[in-house]
Amino acid sequence: MALYGRLRSGLPLFRRLLRPESIVPLRSLADPGLGNPNLPISEGSRNFATQTKPTEVKTKVPLSLFGGSGNYASALFLAASKANILDKVESEILDVVEASKRSPVFSQFIKDLSVPKGTRVKAINEIFSEAGFSDVTKNFLAVLADNGRLKYIERIAKRFVDLTMAHRGEVKVIVTSVIPLPAEEEKELKQTLQDILGQGKTVKVEQKIDPSILGGLVVEFGQKVFDMSIRTRAKQMEKLLREPLHV
Repeated sequence: MALYGRLRSGLPLFRRLLRPESIVPLRSLADPGLGNPNLPISEGSRNFATQTKPTEVKTKVPLSLFGGSGNYASALFLAASKANILDKVESEILDVVEASKRSPVFSQFIKDLSVPKGTRVKAINEIFSEAGFSDVTKNFLAVLADNGRLKYIERIAKRFVDLTMAHRGEVKVIVTSVIPLPAEEEKELKQTLQDILGQGKTVKVEQKIDPSILGGLVVEFGQKVFDMSIRTRAKQMEKLLREPLHV
């Protein structure tokens, strides 16, 4: 209960943390897995209300996601799509992830299952009502609080972004190099990848720096990996040199 009191006293801080101008969105797609909530999509979607709009968007989940994080993310995607506020919910859910990283008190709260269920739900409703969040996001977070799954919010958010990117036809490409790519080289790479993917897809490049590859590039998108690094070429050359010479 003491933690809840600290959380209540920190509401002004949370409001500042959750302002759009103070948030740096996280859009990483990797998901190492999520415990074992195994909540069916239908159960998750009926556990939180959606906002009713004059013209509801009829849509299906663009990707088949599995595991607990995938089920929760899919339920949220369907609810946000029906309410026609997909972009808003995406922004809000990423804001929550960033706030959990900025505030040790909030981070401790979402991980501490010793806090009574009712207290967790009440705190979430108060915090995100004052922050002006949509009912879809607020009620979804309340469901996570009620089920003791708030500590998995970052993993769920990552899977949710998988869905929103697929819905928009975006393809995330991770480019690993020793130093940041010059703007011109990045532009050429994006154009090449765009030609490969064809029309209807939008390339989103994320650069990663890894001095251990020694040079060259490693390009990853979807299930494909193009390893053009000097490290890999050196290993291939070493393997070739170790093979017996047949004359």
